[in-house]
Amino acid sequence: MRKKEIRPEKKQLVDDLGRLIGSSEAMFLVSYKGLKVADFSELRNGLAELNSECHVIPNRLFKRAAAECGLDSVAGYPLTGDSALITGGDDAAAVAKAARKFATDHSALQFKLGVLGEQLLDPDEIEQLAKLPGREILLAQLLGVLQAPARNAAGVLYNRLASIVYALDAYYRGRN
Repeated sequence: MRKKEIRPEKKQLVDDLGRLIGSSEAMFLVSYKGLKVADFSELRNGLAELNSECHVIPNRLFKRAAAECGLDSVAGYPLTGDSALITGGDDAAAVAKAARKFATDHSALQFKLGVLGEQLLDPDEIEQLAKLPGREILLAQLLGVLQAPARNAAGVLYNRLASIVYALDAYYRGRN
């Protein structure tokens, strides 16, 4: 079956959505029905601080853009109702956390799905991602884990060396 041709302005929108999808490691699709314009602006401003963006999108064109970007699991995901796409940001957990915090204050915003890399996330998994510590904290924890073996080895070597020094000290004191 041949794909139906779309109008040039819709093709441009699909291309723009494809660029958003392709340039973002993580994205979240949310429902915003009932959100006031001022609240939506507040959400966008909060996300902008994280180098993230939020765009209202048509579901059908989003699915088409996802298919063109090779995200078949997203293209096949059933979407209904109004949708907004949150993309960008250097820290996916921080973006999810900001959207989750906004959603707790504004019940109109609800997660529909998320994508992290090529992994499809359901709303519960997005909640778990939002509960993770920030990127800097995770990196510091990783560094601590990586340094632990070297620190332990240094402690063992120090104790061995110290025991030799103590034995020599005891020997020479015993001779005097």
